[in-house]
Amino acid sequence: MKTLILFYSTYGHVYKLAEAVAEGARQVAGNEVTIKRVPETLSQAILDQTGATQAQKAFEHIPVATPNELAEYDAIIFGTPTRYGNLCGQMQAFMDSTGGLWAKGALVGKVGGAFVSTATQHGGQETTLRAFHTELLHHGFVIVGLPYAWQGQMGHEDVTGGTPYGASTVAGGQGERQPSENELEGARFQGRHTAEIASKLAK
Repeated sequence: MKTLILFYSTYGHVYKLAEAVAEGARQVAGNEVTIKRVPETLSQAILDQTGATQAQKAFEHIPVATPNELAEYDAIIFGTPTRYGNLCGQMQAFMDSTGGLWAKGALVGKVGGAFVSTATQHGGQETTLRAFHTELLHHGFVIVGLPYAWQGQMGHEDVTGGTPYGASTVAGGQGERQPSENELEGARFQGRHTAEIASKLAK
């Protein structure tokens, strides 16, 4: 079985979640896990102005995916920052380029899910995840979220991401907050849970 963790990250928050999702997915025996990122669409000038150039050096070693290779995987878990309650432009551009796969039904029956990062607690985590689910359903994915079997999303003592629709983190207005251990554990749970379901469906 093969699982792809595909993400876009501006300052590294989604990348850290992606690593945790992959860690969880690797806990399923016989699962070959790959992490890739989608192409950048912003100009170098804008990346420099926003400080993203320096931040993205932490994951510049991660290879860039092409749309057609999605058909090679049994499960795909997508990670994106939220932009106004929706997918970021880079991830949406990538998804917009999968029309050829859609026309052939190449992704029908694959297992998929999503995870996100927002600046604030109410910055559109759930709307972004639900929007992503809609796109995955159009491709015929079997959607897997982050069930309440993971108790980390039940607490209210601390600020934390984590929704039944997928793992998430709160980055802070200036990106100053890094994913907490609770948020990373939610990502690991989602990765493992998704791979377990994909493994069962493959039998």
